[in-house]
Amino acid sequence: MVRSRTIIIAEDAAANTPAPVEGGLGLRDLRFRALLGTTAWSRLPAAVRARFSKRLEAGAAVTYVGTIVESRRTRFGKILAELCRMIGGPLPLHDDLDVPAVVTVTEDGATGGQFWTRMYGRIHGFPQVIHSSKRFAVPTGLEEYLGCGFAIALTTSADEQALHFHSDHYFIRLGGVRVRLPRWLAPGALTISHVDRGDDWFAFALVLRHPLFGEVISQTGVFRERPAPNLRETRHD
Repeated sequence: MVRSRTIIIAEDAAANTPAPVEGGLGLRDLRFRALLGTTAWSRLPAAVRARFSKRLEAGAAVTYVGTIVESRRTRFGKILAELCRMIGGPLPLHDDLDVPAVVTVTEDGATGGQFWTRMYGRIHGFPQVIHSSKRFAVPTGLEEYLGCGFAIALTTSADEQALHFHSDHYFIRLGGVRVRLPRWLAPGALTISHVDRGDDWFAFALVLRHPLFGEVISQTGVFRERPAPNLRETRHD
């Protein structure tokens, strides 16, 4: 659901203010809760709320490690993924399973957003590395910049298991001008889900559905947070 500019701006101001404890979780970041609304946010598992309430200092990062457990692409999906190399290769370029995967989220102090870096291993050759930037911006409240001026305006939804990000529309930013792509030129409806699996594990699932060819790409990885090393306790013998 697209939320009004007034509501987003008001809640974004609140997002920078430390919040009271909710369910034993000290909430320091209200940006994702503001996008969802209180009712939808409350449906999420406590572990998901905790992950998306973690506000890092500018330049600081959190890392999640795991494995790719599912990857399917149709012939059209493979062609589409190859074409998207021109904007940084944001879609899966292979279907290898049981390969290592690493996701790093870094706070962008300049824009108030987040840098996401995803590294997916391959059985042969170098891993695929995907860079993107999540920015909290109108008209939908959230967008993901992929490179070469190409970006996706996102909406959010929630249920008892997962937080979902849905493509609302695709656009290209040319200088200061935002040009929305027509639906016939867009790659399809994209849904990315953060699904809680219990025991500190979660699934990161991507599904792309084309209006003519149906589901063309599906990829799932399972992850858990890797604690940052305590540098004060690091010994050099």
